[in-house]
This record gives sequence, structure tokens and C-alpha cells, in this order.
Amino acid sequence: MKKMTKVMFIIIAVLAAGGAGLFFYIKAQFPSGKDTDITDGYFEKFTSDAALEMKYSRPGDHEVSYTEISSENESIGMIRFWYPAELETNTDKYPLIMVVNASGTPAASYEPFFERLASWGFIVVGNEDPQTGIGETASITLDCVMNLPADHILYDRMDQENMGIIGYSQGGAGALAAVSEYENGKMYKTIFTGSAAYQFMAGNFGWHYDVTKIRIPYFMTAGTGKSDDKGVKDPTKEYGGVSPLSALIENYEQVPEDVMKIRARAAGAEHEEMLMRTDGYMTAWMLYQLQGNEEAGKAFLGEDAEILHNSNWQDIDKNR
Repeated sequence: MKKMTKVMFIIIAVLAAGGAGLFFYIKAQFPSGKDTDITDGYFEKFTSDAALEMKYSRPGDHEVSYTEISSENESIGMIRFWYPAELETNTDKYPLIMVVNASGTPAASYEPFFERLASWGFIVVGNEDPQTGIGETASITLDCVMNLPADHILYDRMDQENMGIIGYSQGGAGALAAVSEYENGKMYKTIFTGSAAYQFMAGNFGWHYDVTKIRIPYFMTAGTGKSDDKGVKDPTKEYGGVSPLSALIENYEQVPEDVMKIRARAAGAEHEEMLMRTDGYMTAWMLYQLQGNEEAGKAFLGEDAEILHNSNWQDIDKNR
């Protein structure tokens, strides 16, 4: 299995502050160290004393098959599908989850993540785009998925009433853009982001999204480590980390109150650990939102929600 790609980039952004130009650089690194690689059995490295988080961090009961199609879009390259193998012998429709890649991390580099998620009864879709922040390739990929040829194994097998989107880091910004800035974003029923690049930084990369347009249940997460939150006073005047708490709170408050929303941070988690650290509750969220799984919903709903009593999580706010 390929290791997650190691990417370094430096951006010099010119900002305005009180009429004066402020220059800073952001150096973001996505390590491929042995502790962060998403390789076969990666989920066994994660443990939790919270029963639901632990359960849903593991594989589900469905055997998984794989297929792919090539794309004319050079950034997308290949559209990859992981799906329950039983689909090949029945006529059921399955919920779909679109995954938007983090920087320099094509889907082929973390296949075990897709396979584990599909084992819970989802068709899970990814592509090879290493720079997903504007959301365009996620939107194009969705159009391709919705227009598969009639002889494709997955033709008309997606439950279009139950489709979700998830993204991490740059991919979190891309997932938010895919929902808020593109017409076909209306097809999604729910969204999850892990350490989505905060709005001010994302805007300087050209990754624009508008959380005030989010009208679907949204679970937003980040880590408490310095790579996500450097603890600066004003992250619009200096680099605050990829997803500082102040920006997460701002995003949460900008999502309309009539929309189900949860904000939470993984305690002690650094940026590169967020995929593994959020896996259990991300899966539970999708099971509840797209499959109506009431047990999974207990992780989030009510005053006795499991997440509220889970030492793996802090800085939680929710409106259901």
C-alpha cells in the first residue's frame, strides 16, 4: 500500500491590516511518518474508552469491492469507487460519500480509509486531485458519478436522497466550497470536515467557501495541537495554525441555527493525526445522517450524547 504523500508548500500572502501591508508565509507539511500512514489495518492503532466511537472506528460487516473510471480532467485523473460487494448481486441502492483529498494526498495513497468506510454499507468515492481547495474537482467528480454509463456496475445504484461529503485540511475547505459554491452541492445531505483550513488562510490560497450557505447537518472538527491551533491572538494578522479554535467557533456561529451542527476538537491531536482520530465519529455521523442508524446517533444527540462524556474530545458545542 502506498504511503501518504509528503508535501511541503510555502505561500507568501499579502494582507491588509489598518492600511498597512502585512506579509507572512505559511509552511504546511503533511508527514508520511509511520505513525500517520493510512495503511492496511491502520484503525487498530486507535483505541477509545467510548463504546460507540470505538465500534465505528473499526470496519463494518460488508465485504468491499473496488472499481474505477478515468476522467478527462487531468487533476482528477482517476475516479475511484469502493462499495459493498453484495451490490453486485442485488438491486439495492446505497448511500454515497464523496471524499475530498487533503493537500498532495490522492485517493490511491490512502485506500484502506475508503475500504473501511465502505464496509459500513456506503459507496465511497475519491479521485487523484492533489489540490482540492476550490471544490471544483469534487463538483466535477459528482457530475461524473451521477452520469455513469448504463453498463457500469454502479449505474443507478447510488441513493441520491442520501449522499454526504467529507474533507480534511485543504479538502475540508474543498468540501465546504463544493457544498456552498456549486449548484450540484445541493445534492448532499450532510457534511463532515476534519481540520478544514480556516477561512482567512483559505481565502489567501484562493480556496473560498461560505459557511453561511450551509443548509445541511454539519459536523466540524479540528485538533488541539499547535499544527491546528498555534494560540495566536488574531489569526487574521499572523498564521494561526490550519484550523484554530477561534476560527472553528466563527464557522460554527455562521452556520444557521436551524441547521443541525456540531463543533468539537480532538484532544491532543496534531493536524496530521486528524483522519485517524476522527474516524469513529465521522463514520457514526454518516451512519446516522445517511442510513438513519439510531445507535450511531446516540454519539451526538441530546444531553447524554457520548461525545460529551468522551475524554478524546473537548470544546464541544452542538444544537441538538
